[in-house]
Amino acid sequence: MPRTGADLALLLLAGFRSLADAATAELARRGYPGHRPLHDFAMHAMLSGADNAAELGRRLSISKQAAAKIINVLEERGYVAREPDPADGRRKRLRITPRGSDLLREGEEVFEGLRRQWEQRIGTDQLKELEERLTELVGAAPMRFDTLGWMAEGSDGRS
Repeated sequence: MPRTGADLALLLLAGFRSLADAATAELARRGYPGHRPLHDFAMHAMLSGADNAAELGRRLSISKQAAAKIINVLEERGYVAREPDPADGRRKRLRITPRGSDLLREGEEVFEGLRRQWEQRIGTDQLKELEERLTELVGAAPMRFDTLGWMAEGSDGRS
């Protein structure tokens, strides 16, 4: 029986989950327990300019309240800090802490290791072909989260 379009979508999602779950487990072993892909997405959004809950919410397509919950989790774990905005003393800006930068760097190392594992399993040429074909289908730009529906509204990232 041939695969359906839904099968393809689920297969792609399973590939993401496989990598994300393996990375989550490895990061926990490296001293970053409870880290989730959503936290990584949030920290990358902060690095690219989302310096408050409202802007983070817009970039992740979640509510400001959900973004604030994610910020609280990241702050409690020492990955993010709030600092006074020099232009407006009433505002607090977000910044990634050195511990947060270490987490992001180690996360990149973990994903490189996972990519090498996939390469060993299916071969260098096959993985290169897979990456090229996926790039043809979805484009070379990184995934955007500022589009409706990529994630359920109101998620607090603690799952």
